[in-house]
Amino acid sequence: MSIIKTKYNRRSFLKASTLVGGGFTLGFSMFASCKPTPEQIKTVKSMPKEWFEMNTYLKIGDNGLVTIMSANPEIGQNIKTSMPMIVAEELDVAWEDVVVEQAPLDDNFKRQVAGGSQSIRQGWEGLRMAGATAKAMLISAAAAQWQVDASECTSANGVITNAKGETLTYGAVASAAATVEVPTEIKLKDPADFTIIGTKRGNVDMGDILTGKPLFGIDTKIEGMQYASVLRPPAFGMKLKSYDDTAAKAVTGVFSVLQFGDKVAVLAKNTWAAMKAKKAIKAVWEQETKAESTAGHDKELLALLDKSSAEAKRSDGSVKKAFGAADSVFERTYEAPFLPHNCLEPMNFYADVTETKAELIGPIQTPAWTRSKLAKILEREEKDIKIDMTRMGGGFGRRLYGDFAEEAAQISLAAKTPVQLIFTREDDMTAGTYRPASKYKIRASIKDGEMTGYHITGAGTNLGNTVRENNFPAAAVDNYLAETHNLETNISTGAWRAPVANFLAYAEQAFFDELAGELGKDAVQFRIDLFEKAKANPKAEMDYDADKSIGVIKLAAEKAGWGKAKDGVFQGFSTYYSHNSYVAEVAEVVMKDGKPVVDKVIIAVDCGIVVNPIGAHNQAEGGVIDGIGHAMYGDFSFEDGKPSFSNFDQYRLIRMADAPKVEVHFVETKEDPTGLGEPTLPPAGGAIANALAAATKERFYKQPFAGYKDILG
Repeated sequence: MSIIKTKYNRRSFLKASTLVGGGFTLGFSMFASCKPTPEQIKTVKSMPKEWFEMNTYLKIGDNGLVTIMSANPEIGQNIKTSMPMIVAEELDVAWEDVVVEQAPLDDNFKRQVAGGSQSIRQGWEGLRMAGATAKAMLISAAAAQWQVDASECTSANGVITNAKGETLTYGAVASAAATVEVPTEIKLKDPADFTIIGTKRGNVDMGDILTGKPLFGIDTKIEGMQYASVLRPPAFGMKLKSYDDTAAKAVTGVFSVLQFGDKVAVLAKNTWAAMKAKKAIKAVWEQETKAESTAGHDKELLALLDKSSAEAKRSDGSVKKAFGAADSVFERTYEAPFLPHNCLEPMNFYADVTETKAELIGPIQTPAWTRSKLAKILEREEKDIKIDMTRMGGGFGRRLYGDFAEEAAQISLAAKTPVQLIFTREDDMTAGTYRPASKYKIRASIKDGEMTGYHITGAGTNLGNTVRENNFPAAAVDNYLAETHNLETNISTGAWRAPVANFLAYAEQAFFDELAGELGKDAVQFRIDLFEKAKANPKAEMDYDADKSIGVIKLAAEKAGWGKAKDGVFQGFSTYYSHNSYVAEVAEVVMKDGKPVVDKVIIAVDCGIVVNPIGAHNQAEGGVIDGIGHAMYGDFSFEDGKPSFSNFDQYRLIRMADAPKVEVHFVETKEDPTGLGEPTLPPAGGAIANALAAATKERFYKQPFAGYKDILG
């Protein structure tokens, strides 16, 4: 059990009030109120007589029903279930008495973002504090009614019990609890006493998802709104010169056609009319900036790897001396393409913007940042812009940027009508924000059969820093140099699931695996030995914990039976630290019809306390499948600034038949939770590349691996 100080006073942190129909409302000032519908109530309890509406985080009805607001955007990472579980745990309420609602954007929220796998990690203490503070106030109210000391009372499943065995439900004391002083310090549970955290709980939205209830942005339907489709430049570097909308306006159901910037919007009574009319627009485009192509980028990036102008992000010892004294130098170059995000739900947003208001609804990972950009575009105060969040049909970083919300707002203001902007699949793929293309050259100096120096140089498009200089093998090699180059392009790039690490991990882990073979060492033991060297170098700066890295390596190797695979099973190993979590993976490849096939992946994860095992397994498995799919098949290119692919008949994603079995093992720990939405993706490419090399005796240095058709078929 931990005793912590509450960090906020009643005014800034907690609000309590008697409900109109009885009951107690308690919560952070940063959260907005909700109105649960009867269909959302999971218990046999009826709705409280009336909910008192205010900026609340947690509401308790006079019948003991609890509403918990989920403040962070739900992008499929299960936080709409997991974060309320944390509150409910410390509140000591029965999970079946909890109703979960999505909160809108609120000014006082600490981090209302879905990105970086940080929602649970950043919210852990505050969420626990919210539940524990509410519980303390409820117990205090019950103790006052019994005229006993609060320390003599206990709580469980929404019921308070005193030393005599008398009981009161939370609902019975909810109104009185509203007048209790917020405690200055509270007790948090020992993880050993958790009854909700660590147990399997179904997704709170699952019933609505399965029955097709409107949850996602694309489901938004507001009376009087018009549907918008946008014609954008066909290639990066182009701008609109002129257009003829005669044919577009003749399409049945079209209301209007308007230009905003270098784009043209069609508004219609339905999506099909809007999309059909957009295709009928005859536009003339002209080249404004350089027409860039992937072939040119590849040459420039490779050339940068050999230039001395790299920015050194970290330099330990003397790589120059180590390489000068080496018996040999082991060097490899790895290449990765641009990638689109390809969310299942295309980009979309609803906007109702007038001279006096701006109300938006949709799937966005960064509502606060989007609001700040809208404030500049619309030339008004942020406080006058309201954004409600919907569940997202995938994001992976694409929905961080909010360009689609900006377009919706601009169209609505110009058209003087509420609109829902919807991208077609072609819009989504060709007007995207892409994963940057990148290349790495990695070198190791070898002396007397040991690695004495490590030099990594990265080059990427609009990527800034291509290396993670304080990650492994920093501190594990005395002579270490990490350098980076950046190539500016006019192609829009940005975060893609596990930014930088999504390819860097593959390059590093494929390199270490091949280097281990060159040195005659076991691939797993070679990595363990390096982490042991890092442990023996405590003064060196490193972002990772060597013991935790060794822990997941040993767990994955044990569960996979490393080195003891059956005949015909070829194993490959990979490990990586990202988003505050540690992952090790063993991929198993078998030969079918003379071709290698990824059959199974065994993974070990240390992400602290696992809040909801169902969601955690889903995230871990999904990250591996995503990593494998893009390493194997993901490819995207540009010719004269124009994307080479526009739909799934051209762009290959992993299919169900390609997906291997995934076996997940979590390290048991009482440490606070860390990230999980992204960490299992980075090691996946390396694990399967190393397994494929074991099976085929061939190494892959360029993604996607499907490009090696002579080997993989």
